[in-house]
Formats: sequence, structure tokens, C-alpha cells
Amino acid sequence: VSQSRYLHLHSEDRVLQKTAIGFDVAVWEWFLPLMTGAALVVARQGGQKDPAYLRQVMNEQKVSVCHFVPSMLSVFVEDLPDQQSCPTLKQIVTSGEALNGSLQYETLKRLPNAQLWNLYGPTEAAIDVSYWLCGPTETTPPIGYPIWNTQLYILDAALEPVPHGVVGELYIAGAGLARGYLGRPGLTAERFIAYPFGPPGTRMYRTGDLARRRADGAILFLGRADDQVKIRGYRIELGEIEAALLRHFPQALTQVAVLAKSIAGEQRLIAYLVPSIPGQIPEMTAIRTALLADLPDYMVPAAFVAIDDLPLTANGKLDRKALPEPELQGDTQRYRAPSSIQESLLCRLFSELTGATQVGVDDGFFAIGGHSLLAMRLIARLRQETGCHVPLRLLFTHIVTGK
Repeated sequence: VSQSRYLHLHSEDRVLQKTAIGFDVAVWEWFLPLMTGAALVVARQGGQKDPAYLRQVMNEQKVSVCHFVPSMLSVFVEDLPDQQSCPTLKQIVTSGEALNGSLQYETLKRLPNAQLWNLYGPTEAAIDVSYWLCGPTETTPPIGYPIWNTQLYILDAALEPVPHGVVGELYIAGAGLARGYLGRPGLTAERFIAYPFGPPGTRMYRTGDLARRRADGAILFLGRADDQVKIRGYRIELGEIEAALLRHFPQALTQVAVLAKSIAGEQRLIAYLVPSIPGQIPEMTAIRTALLADLPDYMVPAAFVAIDDLPLTANGKLDRKALPEPELQGDTQRYRAPSSIQESLLCRLFSELTGATQVGVDDGFFAIGGHSLLAMRLIARLRQETGCHVPLRLLFTHIVTGK
């Protein structure tokens, strides 16, 4: 209901449904058109990962409204051939990750007919709880103002509101709040706490996100207050990855720490490993294979760095700033240099997209930090530099695996 108020959909609009049903965004993609009389255009399964296909569908079906997580929006925008692409696209909704000013600027520049909406909201609070209409001059797009029937508070450790401009933790209250986590009373009590500004017995949700309010009342998202991060729209508990590493390699590793760092323009997971025998950690392929048995691919770190000890602060906590900068690279032990123009092109693109150095022809794309969204960028770069379109199936079965 709240989205229909600011998107102003009507019977002439055509909304693209491309989000997997497991994501909460799919709810409004399906039901908002049905509530407003707009047409629903359903993308083929897996099509949400292919920018060329999405552009084709938008043009053929005259799509006017669609949603992207910022990481996929970046891939889609980069692949646009010119400003005349997708002329019917009028509204772009983005959520799931922090939207940066550079992507906002590029989107509005390359799609001048479209409005860009930045939304924020965890699943625990009915998908989205705030909205903001982006402008080309914002250096850091805010998450904006609360939607209808929702309250957003920025509080200190004593649950007192902080002044405008002061950083605090973001809390959510209102009609869209969930009741808790099914079968997890402890986590429910930790996250859904008593609502001090509302009627007795009501609750508010502790997001774990840091924020501050601007002078105009718009809220700026500033990152996480705990060890939870977002990678390509997925919420990740870093401790879960650390536990998996120690569980699979109890004899080889004594300590681990997983962080999210910006590499080649995007957030990557980096694992710092303290081996039982200094300098000797399991092979990267073995680590990846073990983790993929328990975790989805987006939770597998892009790089594994061996260190003698985890650096600590004076009060005994992990000193994240003292950890060395990671260097992504191919398998130096079996490095084989490219021997043709085609191999040289692929090695160069692998390196540019992942940030890895010394990429050889036997290095798999995923093994050096690649992922599905970067694979889409690889397809786009190959099309731009050679004029050839590499099918997604061919890319995944041969090129990305190093075969």
C-alpha cells in the first residue's frame, strides 16, 4: 500500500517481476500490480542475472517499473549501450544493499527518463520501511523517510533519541513489524524489544544498523553495528563463516577472522587464517569445497590470508585496522601463462573484474573471487571488446571454471 502511494502506479504501467520468490521483494513485485491494475511482466527463471535479456524484455514488453539490488543495478547500467535504451522505464526501485552516490549518478545519467527510488527495510519489518527519491547531486543517498504507519528511531545505548546529526542505532516500530522469529524465542527477545514510545505491550525492532538524521529529517544509513554484513543483497553473519572454517579444519587452523572489504569497487569477504603450523594453510580449492558443503556460494570468502596471529586492541578485541590488506591472485603454484590472444583477453578481464593479480589460464573465475554478478559483467565486457555474445551456460560450464 505504501509503495503505491509514492510510485503512483496505474493501469498503463507494466511491472517486471524478476526477483526469486525466496526474497521478500518478490511480494510487492507480484501484488502491487494486482492491487493497482498495472500489468505484470514475469521474467524467465534465471533471467534476472542477464542484463541483455532484461533489457530485451523491458523493450519488448514496454516495462515501466522494475526493482534491482544495487550490485545488479550496477551490472545492468554498465551494459546499457546508450541513453536511448529502455525508453519506457520510468521507475527504478532499489533496495537490499546500500546505494552509493556514484551508482546513483550513473543510473540517472544513463536512464534519463527514469526516477530512482532508494528503499530500506529488513524482512522483519514487512520488506521496506523507508523511501527516498534520488537526485543526481546527492553524494550519499539517504534511505529517506518512514513509510505510512511506520516509525523510525535513532537511539543511543540507553534507548534515548539522539540529536539530529548524531550517530545511533536504528529501531523500527509500526504496523508492519513481525512478531518475532519462529521457534527462536531467544533471538526474538534480543531483537524485538519493548517499545518505550508506544502503548504497553508493543514492540520495536532493533536493526543493528547505524544511522543519523540529517537536518531535513532524512535518515542516512551508515553501516552495521555488529558482525552482520550484506554481500550482493544477502545478510551474512561473519561468525557463521568463521565457525564453518574451524569446524572443517580443526587440526590445521587455530584462529580465524572474516571481514568484508572493498576490493575492485565492491564488498568482498576476506578470511584471515592462523594456521597450526606457521605459513601452512589448506589449499584454497580444498577450503572452498569444504565451505560450499555447508554454506551458499555468496558466503565463501574471495581470499584466504595466512597470518601468524590475529592482532588485538589494548582491551583484547580484534584490531580490524591492523589486519593486512589482502592480495587476490591466481594459483601461483600451477600458474600457466596465456598463449593466445583469446587467453590473454580472458586473463586480463578476470583480473580487472575480480582484482586478482597474475591470473593464469588454469585459474577458475570463482576461485579467484568471481561470482554470478561479476560473470554477467564478464559477458558484457566480452561483448564490448569482441562483439561476441557468450551464452551464460557456456560461460559457467567452461570459462569460469578454468577448463
